[in-house]
Amino acid sequence: MPPHVWFCVSAIFHYLGPAFAVLLFAQVGVLGMAWLRIATAALIFAPLTRPWTVFARADRSARLLLLTFGICLAVMNCAFYLALARLPISLVAAIEFVGTIGVALVGLRSRRNVAALVIAVAGTLLLIDIKWSSDPVGLFWAFLNGALFIGYIVLGHRIAQTGIGIAGLGTAMAIAFLVVLPVGFSEALPALSAPQLLIAAIGVGICSSVIPYICDQLAMARLPRASFALMLSLLPLTATLIGVVVLRQVPSLTDCFGIALVVAGVAMHKPAQE
Repeated sequence: MPPHVWFCVSAIFHYLGPAFAVLLFAQVGVLGMAWLRIATAALIFAPLTRPWTVFARADRSARLLLLTFGICLAVMNCAFYLALARLPISLVAAIEFVGTIGVALVGLRSRRNVAALVIAVAGTLLLIDIKWSSDPVGLFWAFLNGALFIGYIVLGHRIAQTGIGIAGLGTAMAIAFLVVLPVGFSEALPALSAPQLLIAAIGVGICSSVIPYICDQLAMARLPRASFALMLSLLPLTATLIGVVVLRQVPSLTDCFGIALVVAGVAMHKPAQE
């Protein structure tokens, strides 16, 4: 399939899985859900990619890349869920993408990128509204997730370009599982003794970390980073629509305007070429 199709599939599942995860927070906790998500993905990837073999055969620079990517995935997923537990999914998505424009401004200074950053930041400020004072902890996790999302794009693109692709993703996910193993295991325990809850958590893991990450790798391998970054403008809108349908988080008119500004900013910015 064309790489744009892979990206569209990823765009749907990127927030669909986490939206369902929010519904399970009361049963397994925030970090427990993050643990189950990463564990599911790691167990699915393991027999398919043999991460121990990939890591053993990799040279020193590739191992460092895989380790960094795995740590990034682990902390990013935890921060993402901690933010979703406190903030609307549309706001978390908006913050996620302002950072990509900021990086583009550093890599390629232009009036167009300055304007894009100003527009996206204005939209994010509209979405944040009074939450600066009402929930600074939620905003901290959202901004941390946004910073790590930049790392996910950069590191994931490097892995895709090295040719190890899905195998590298599986190896990084195994590393991520080792990182979160002591963090959310106790919260995830209730799911291990409740079959229906465990099946639901596994479904969230597949929708959140297996389908979108594989689709991202397939898209990144065939799209230049500039094109991939441009298509990211669809994700804040996707997050908002999924928030309405799954979580009943209906945005106000001000929120809709803020989301439109973020989408416009991400769409108009010009990333640095590889």
